[in-house]
Amino acid sequence: MQARRVVESVDWVGAIDWDRRLFDALIPLPDGTSYNAYLVRGSSGTALLDTVDPACAQILSARLAHAGAEHIDFLVAHHAEQDHSGAIPLVLAAHPETTVLATEKGKTMLVDHLGVPAERIRAVRDGERLNLGGLTLEFLHFPWVHWPETMVTWLPERRILFTCDLFGSHLATSELFAGEDAGVLLGAKRYYAEIMMPFRNLIEKRLERLTGLRPAYIAPSHGPIYERPEFILEAYREWLTAPPHNLIVVPYLSMHASTRRMVEVFVEACIRRGMRVEQFDLTDPDLGKLAMLLVDAASIVIGTPVVLGGPHPKAAYAAYLANLLRPKARFLSVLGSYGWGGKMVEQLAAMIPNLKLEVLPPVLCKGLPGADDCESLEALAATFAERHARLTTVGIPS
Repeated sequence: MQARRVVESVDWVGAIDWDRRLFDALIPLPDGTSYNAYLVRGSSGTALLDTVDPACAQILSARLAHAGAEHIDFLVAHHAEQDHSGAIPLVLAAHPETTVLATEKGKTMLVDHLGVPAERIRAVRDGERLNLGGLTLEFLHFPWVHWPETMVTWLPERRILFTCDLFGSHLATSELFAGEDAGVLLGAKRYYAEIMMPFRNLIEKRLERLTGLRPAYIAPSHGPIYERPEFILEAYREWLTAPPHNLIVVPYLSMHASTRRMVEVFVEACIRRGMRVEQFDLTDPDLGKLAMLLVDAASIVIGTPVVLGGPHPKAAYAAYLANLLRPKARFLSVLGSYGWGGKMVEQLAAMIPNLKLEVLPPVLCKGLPGADDCESLEALAATFAERHARLTTVGIPS
């Protein structure tokens, strides 16, 4: 459990969680995750930036011991969530000299969520600087990226930007630095989709403040460090601001094959009309993959049978998830089969008020789809093709 050098005077002392497969009892972690903590040592002061999840607290202690961190003057808490701050009580117990630095809201949350004594915490102002002796930490408040108390830290002498959850990835890897591997980018996109996308408008407004610093390194709290920041910054600009792609995402499930048959007819009709389609089975889903598809999608079509007068619960969950994630999608429709009636279209549409979507006419059939139903599915595909063609004229990527 050794510390790893990032640059001169900065060491990584975090933990790699190879085996964790679920986060917040919600988010799948197919590639594990990491909890990054960084030790910054100037000539007159030492600061620990973040800690680790409580389950990995002993790993943090071992790396700090290897680094020779006998004295820690400051512990910077960028974010009060336990995967970043959960080991703060352990560090404070071992280091009575340590003062925790957080935003004002962060101070309150550390007291409430972790029982950190208020007298051990000092709130820092936006833009406040801390001199460690030859090294300076500048604290930049970034509320709602992704919690209200979040901040990031800039180390100008080493041109390192410590960004907390922003630009992170749930990725367990032995590589300290990201390189430009496609797998790293995929992990970062999954992380953005699951965690950062709901705050994309706020991130977009604040991104210029960070890019103006021209960092040489971006060091997030999860996943590897970016030694070429433009690699991840370019990706975020695409995810945040580019128009949606010529893509229809079709989350669906079928109890007796009727809805599945409708989905297959619709998907084939869309493909013939030059649209990319992703058919996504909700029976046993990787919701992170669905979130990633929603990053780029121009349209969402939910396929579901009627269950007790409404949508299947898993289809309702998919609609609810899309509403929480707030993707850039422009159009929505519903297709499915029913036995005797219901109001599932109205119920599904009501579940996504956060999305400003044009709802296209649904296709519902009683029992198995017949020839007329297939014609209606063809017509729905044609309508989507027409809508996507309109977007193409203003620069929608193919």
